[in-house]
Amino acid sequence: MFAMKHKTVWLALLTMLLWGSLFPMVKLGFAAYDVTSTADILLFAGIRFVIGGAVICLFAVFTDKGSYRPVPRSLFPILLSGLFAIILHYSFTYLGLQLTASSKTALIKQLGALLYVCFSFLFIKEDRPTPQKIAGALVGFLGIIALNITKDGLSFALGDLLILGASFCTVFSNVISKRVFRTVQPITATGISQLFGGLVLLAVGAAMGGHVRFALDRSLWIMVYICIASVVSYCLWFGIVKNGELSKLFIIKFAEPVFACVFGALLLGENIWRLQYLLAFLLISGGILISHISTKKARG
Repeated sequence: MFAMKHKTVWLALLTMLLWGSLFPMVKLGFAAYDVTSTADILLFAGIRFVIGGAVICLFAVFTDKGSYRPVPRSLFPILLSGLFAIILHYSFTYLGLQLTASSKTALIKQLGALLYVCFSFLFIKEDRPTPQKIAGALVGFLGIIALNITKDGLSFALGDLLILGASFCTVFSNVISKRVFRTVQPITATGISQLFGGLVLLAVGAAMGGHVRFALDRSLWIMVYICIASVVSYCLWFGIVKNGELSKLFIIKFAEPVFACVFGALLLGENIWRLQYLLAFLLISGGILISHISTKKARG
């Protein structure tokens, strides 16, 4: 990560800030728009990504019409990325947010990124396994366990498992997108995948009888912020992914739960001053540090 350009690091951190802020903002959106059922959640997610995907697609058209020429040859992996990045990822995330704190959610979501850093050789043959990477994965997983220890013992609730599922969807979508970006511009592919994912979520939520109550009051700004933050963050992230190393970018991704905890405390009044949160933070940070040292040595 230290070899990456400062501009790339700062843009990646800005992306993490935006993503971190979205955890509590989505929860505020649930309350503001009377989102209570699974159908409501899917409809809410669908609205968010139809708007975001349409905006990105239109932006790509106006800035570079030629960027759509290679799309037909890469349409399947683009839609596959949308399946993992939008449909599955946000179905798991939004359902999980109903069942667990946003700060805890953001921490659990880092397990997939951590395992990618440690086992990236499974996706990219140039990344070879090392003892440091395996150790990093184990230390990081201990952090996830520490996060879920209660006075009654180890507790992994349904919400935690859903968030773990979302975490692995993030890894799969980034690996697919990295390959798509060899032929298709990141903004164009991002817009299509978000629009596709949003339309599917919208259709499923509507078919299940979902309802989202909108009003022309201050609560509308919650959806405005969610859509703007989504558009900006995804365009930034996938723009960086095109030329960056996923293993190093996923290391920076650990900043996401830090921002989520801060925004969760500021916007929702969540209690983040718990010993287990500190222990989880230190363990996962240690795992990522071990993995990063290994990556740096492996690449000279």
